Amino acid sequence: MGLSTRKAGGRPTRERAAQLDDLLLDGARSTFCRKGVAATSVDEIALELGISKHTIYRRYPNKGALLEAVVERDIRRFKAALTSAAMGVADPLEAVRQTALRYFEIGSSRDYAAFYLSVSAEAAFSPALRHRLAAWSRMALESLVGAIASAQAAGLVLPGDPGVICEILVDLLEGANNRVRLRADETNNTAEPDRIFQARWMIFLRACGRVDGPPFTIPSQ
Repeated sequence: MGLSTRKAGGRPTRERAAQLDDLLLDGARSTFCRKGVAATSVDEIALELGISKHTIYRRYPNKGALLEAVVERDIRRFKAALTSAAMGVADPLEAVRQTALRYFEIGSSRDYAAFYLSVSAEAAFSPALRHRLAAWSRMALESLVGAIASAQAAGLVLPGDPGVICEILVDLLEGANNRVRLRADETNNTAEPDRIFQARWMIFLRACGRVDGPPFTIPSQ
């Protein structure tokens, strides 16, 4: 696969080492998605990438460390996407909406769902992984929690623990994500995801604290 990363003296360049690491994480993530975390071995990942398993073990001592590296890279990217969604937005409540919309867009991806459903399935049988998954979730949602806290400070969302309010919003969005993924092959109507998101957003406003929220009627299917 053309994975040469070494200088003439035998040591990999920093750039090429980073490229190899990205390749390893991409390959591991793809295999975890397709086969599930429990059913994936480091040997299989190495075989699919066409590299020696020792190349992986030099960087990650076991499958758990490799999984953690994959998830932490995802979290960095996810947090950056959520943070950038509200950049330049002056209205604190609109900043929450834009951040929630980006969460919804990412979560509606089948690739995203396949990986995290695989991790969640493994976590059901692993207390240690459940603990890590909860920590990862808190890290990933820091931008959304912060946006909610700013809207509260502006008097646009009723008082309460912003983390709990974020959980309520995320619960609404997770159901919407699943609905979009299930309908993906049934319609080419690009407005459908927008309608699904907007319905959940309006419910969130009324249920969780838009002080002067507009009247809301549940849209017809």
